[in-house]
Amino acid sequence: MTENGEDCTLNCPGEAPGKGDYGDAESRTPKTPLAGVRSAKKNSDAGHADGEIPLYLPHPPSLPKRSPFGKSVSAEETVRTWRPRNSQESLSDRAETGSSTDSLREDRTSPRNEQGSSAVRLSAFTVGSPVFEDEKSRVTELRRPPRSQQSVPEDGRGRPARARLSPVQPAGPLPALDKNFASATLRAANRIDRDCLDYGMPAEEKGGERLHRNLSDSRLLENMGSDSASVNSMRSVYSVLSPIRPQDVRNRSFLEGSVLGSGALLGAEELDRHFPDRRVGVYVVTWNMQGEKTLPANLDDLLLPTDSEFAQDFYVVGVQEGCPDRREWETCLQETLGPHYVMLYAASHGVLYLTVFIRRDLMWFCSEVEHATVTTRIISQIKTKGAVGVTFTFFGTSFLFITSHFTSGDGKVYERVLDYNKIIEALALPKSLPDTNPYRSSPSDVTTRFDQVFWFGDFNFRIDKPRADVEAVMKRTAGGDMSPLLAHDQLSEQMKDGSIFKGFQEAPVRFFPTYKFDIGCDDYDTTSKQRTPSYTDRVLFRSRQANDIRVLKYDSCSSIKSSDHRPVVAVFQVKLRPGRDNIPLCGGLFDRSLYLEGIKRRMTTREMKRREAISSQSSSTICAIS
Repeated sequence: MTENGEDCTLNCPGEAPGKGDYGDAESRTPKTPLAGVRSAKKNSDAGHADGEIPLYLPHPPSLPKRSPFGKSVSAEETVRTWRPRNSQESLSDRAETGSSTDSLREDRTSPRNEQGSSAVRLSAFTVGSPVFEDEKSRVTELRRPPRSQQSVPEDGRGRPARARLSPVQPAGPLPALDKNFASATLRAANRIDRDCLDYGMPAEEKGGERLHRNLSDSRLLENMGSDSASVNSMRSVYSVLSPIRPQDVRNRSFLEGSVLGSGALLGAEELDRHFPDRRVGVYVVTWNMQGEKTLPANLDDLLLPTDSEFAQDFYVVGVQEGCPDRREWETCLQETLGPHYVMLYAASHGVLYLTVFIRRDLMWFCSEVEHATVTTRIISQIKTKGAVGVTFTFFGTSFLFITSHFTSGDGKVYERVLDYNKIIEALALPKSLPDTNPYRSSPSDVTTRFDQVFWFGDFNFRIDKPRADVEAVMKRTAGGDMSPLLAHDQLSEQMKDGSIFKGFQEAPVRFFPTYKFDIGCDDYDTTSKQRTPSYTDRVLFRSRQANDIRVLKYDSCSSIKSSDHRPVVAVFQVKLRPGRDNIPLCGGLFDRSLYLEGIKRRMTTREMKRREAISSQSSSTICAIS
C-alpha cells in the first residue's frame, strides 16, 4: 500500500515457485527475494525525492502490536533474523517459529486486525517472510476454503506444484533412544514387581542393568528389562516365584553333576537364592525322658522359645529313655512345629529316638536320608545304651547327627570312653551317599567322613566334687560362669587329654547342671542317694573347615520338669556349599500321615481354647449380672 492509500502488490515476474518458497500464497502473490526487499528499502528515500513511485515499494509498517507471546518484533528485525531451517530444527522447534518447507501457517489464536492497520501478523506467517498484505488480502485469506477444496497450485510451466505440508510438531522433547527396542507390553511381561520383597532391587553393572542373583536363571535375567513406565506386574501372572521360560525348562537337566551349571538343583545359583549368606539354621535338642508315659502338655518352650526372633531351618531332636509310644512323641513334635515343617526322617534304637524336621520348602534340596545304629550293651534285652546316627546331604554339605546314651555311674569313665570308641568304629555311614571329601576321611572314625557333625545325648559324665562344694559354687555363680564346676567335669578332662571326642568342640556352658532333679520341681536329688548335680546332657560339634559352625545359643530348658533330666538346647548357623545333582535325591519324601495328624491336632486344640474362652467369658458375665 502506498502513501496515497492505493494497493500495491508485490510482483516478481518470471519467479516460479520452487523449493524453499512460501507455500500456498505463492500461487497468488509471488514474493521478491530477500535481497530485493533490502535494496528496495535502501532506495525508498531517493524515489520520493524524484516524485516517482518505485515499483516494489511497500508502505513503511507502523509499530506492530504486541504479539500474543508478549514480545514486539519489528518488520526489519523479522526480515533480518530470517534464515533457512533444516528438518531437525523444525522438529525440535517447540515455539513453531520456523518451517523446513517454508509453508505459511495461519494463526487461529491471534485477534483480527482493524481495517487500515498495517501491523504485521507475526504468527500468521513464517518468521522472516517479507510479505505484508493489506486488509483485503487478509480477509480473503481468512475466508479461503479448506485445503481439500482448493485447486492444486501450478508452477510457471503449468505443471502442478508439489503439495507443501507443515511438519508435525512434537508435544515435547523427543525421548532418547533406549538400547532395548522392545515395546512396553513386551518389556512388562518380564518385569518383576519392585514391591516383591523376595527379590533384590536392580543393580547397575558395567554390562547394563541386571537383577539380583537370587533368581533362577541368569540367562533369563540378561534379557529382562526394568521398565519404570510399565504398570504390569510379574506377580499377577507368576505370583512371587521366579519366572522360568519354556526354553530354559527344556535345557534344564538334573543329574548333570555340575556345581556351577545354570539351573542345577543343588548348584550355587539355587543355593544363593535360598541362602544369600550360605548359612542354614540348625536347632538341636537332647533330652533324657526317663521313660515317662505322660508327655508335657506343651513343647513350645522347648522348640519355640520366646528369646529367639526366628525359627530355624532344621530341628533335630534326640531322646534317651524315650516314652513307650514313639509315634505319639513324633506327633507332639509335629503339632508344635506346625505346618511349616515336615518330618524328614525318624530313626530309633530301642528307647533312643532321633527325629529330623525340616522346613517344607527346603526338603527338595536334601539327598536321601540314611541311618545306622550301634549297641554298647549287648546283654540287655532292652536297648537303652548305644547310639543312632542319621546322615544326609543338603546342597553340597554333608551332615551327621548322632544321639547316644553312655554307661551310667560316677566312676565309670573308662567304660564311657569305650562306648565312644565303639560307636565311631561301628557306625556304618554313609552307605550309598558319596563322601564330599574322601581324602580327609578315616575308615576307623565315622565323624571324619562328613562336613558337619553334631553329637548330643546323655553322656553320663559327672563332676568329681562333693555335692556340698558343687551347691556352694552354684550359689555364688547364679547362672553366670560355670568354669569352676567344669574344671572338675569328667568330659572336659577327657577331651583335654584327647581320649574322647577328638576334633569336637563345645560352646561355653552358662547354665546349671541338668542332672539330677526331683520330678516336677527344681530341687536336685533329695533321695537317700543324694547324687551330685552334673552336666550329663551335652551337645558337641565338629566341622571339616574352621569357623563353619557358629553357636547362637547353648542353654537348658528349665520349664520342662517331667523328668529327672532337663533338656538341653543348642542353636547353630552352619556354612553351606553348592553341590552336584548326581546324588540320590530325597525328592520331597516326608511323613505325610504325621503331617496331617499334626495339623488336625492344632486345629482341635485351637477350637478347644476358643470354646474355653467363650465359656469363661459367659460365666464371668453371669456372675457380674448376679
